[in-house]
Amino acid sequence: MSAAACLKPWQPASPVSQCLPRPAPGLLRDHTARLRDVSRAAGVGWRWRQALRGCACSPQHRGRLSWASRSRALKAVLCTTGKLCGQDSISQKSEADLCVMTRLLGYVDPSDPCFVAAILTITFNPLFWNVVARWEQRTRKLSKVFRSPYLACYSLGAAILLLNVLRSHCFTQAMLSQPKMESLDNPTAYRVGLALLGIGSTFVLSSFFALGFTGTFLGDYFGILMEARVTTFPFNILDNPMYWGSTANYLGWAIMHASPTGLLLTVVVALIYMVAIQYEEPFTAQIYQQKASSSRKRS
Repeated sequence: MSAAACLKPWQPASPVSQCLPRPAPGLLRDHTARLRDVSRAAGVGWRWRQALRGCACSPQHRGRLSWASRSRALKAVLCTTGKLCGQDSISQKSEADLCVMTRLLGYVDPSDPCFVAAILTITFNPLFWNVVARWEQRTRKLSKVFRSPYLACYSLGAAILLLNVLRSHCFTQAMLSQPKMESLDNPTAYRVGLALLGIGSTFVLSSFFALGFTGTFLGDYFGILMEARVTTFPFNILDNPMYWGSTANYLGWAIMHASPTGLLLTVVVALIYMVAIQYEEPFTAQIYQQKASSSRKRS
């Protein structure tokens, strides 16, 4: 098939989306990373770049093509080389051998500013509260500034809440700025996401009520210790229910939006929480061991 059949000439009144051909039925959609690998294996990487530059699009749109447009352009170039046009063997093999994470990555543009902002806020928040809390535990600087450990703890808790609102906003914007997954865009998946959101909210709220404000927002680092570690619901079901409830909320929110980007960001949330737990759990246990030993000495 000739290049003319794959790349239509530009018409002044046509938008960029009309300049590039629509994907042929049965081909993988939006799997840009996979298509790039195929193009490199076929030795047509330079043809792709040439097509993106010379695709008869208006000059103001050159260099600003979306990932979906680049994907369609790459399919068109492979079409000219006879690699994909009229053949579905590559797509069938891709459907069979691509793992779930690879399929998700095909929908995600990591250079998108909203995605970058979401990654930064997800990573920064636990780092911030752990660093500030340990600094306070060593120096008592915040307690001295606010002249009360309770007021200092309330201030840190308010900052954490604001950062979590910002994280949720960036998470949502990252999902909305990138494509949906058709297989998740159905009523059943929406109900599953809603159920996860309900379960996660239950864990988060019940943890908050069991711990109280100071127990939730690192009061033990400020010297505000509870009588004993909480073992009632939801702590009798799983450890760190606040973290896992928050993760379930993000997972449910991503499924409700049929967003592969949201699913990937949820994985990042879970990994960051796992790292935070590795630092927080031993330190919290040490604080309460010191309290128990001091109590025994007094008695």
